[in-house]
Amino acid sequence: MALKTQLDNDLKAALLGGDRFRAEVLRGLKAVILNEEVAQNKRDTGLDDTTIETLIVREVKKRADSAAQYLAAGRPELTEAELAESKVIEAYLPEQTSEEDIQNVINETIAAMGVSGPQAMGQVIGAVKGKLGNSADGGTIARLVKQALVA
Repeated sequence: MALKTQLDNDLKAALLGGDRFRAEVLRGLKAVILNEEVAQNKRDTGLDDTTIETLIVREVKKRADSAAQYLAAGRPELTEAELAESKVIEAYLPEQTSEEDIQNVINETIAAMGVSGPQAMGQVIGAVKGKLGNSADGGTIARLVKQALVA
């Protein structure tokens, strides 16, 4: 089932079930998707699942950043709300790849490219992100690539 269709169905279920919080979060996510469709002039055809996953990753990161800022400002009630929203949105992401599996892909990529040293970080990160897509966090990939190339 397409990701957008799944979002629509889950929104309807949340509304019918009386889950206002979940419905509000999903409405916000649908608005983000609609804005991107309009920006890319794909309102009629819609976005593919990969693009929608990228938008979802961006929304999760926004909420994590907001939660960190609220925590630093001493507003735990707002932090909890952001983390709860993030949890609802994360359910639409593919299962995240373990660090061990990411490291294996990094090692294979470095061997295949035949590169070494920190100057190759950008190339390796780009190649690994291309292989793993949204199933791995970019920050984790960058950290592991740096360890592999600098070590």
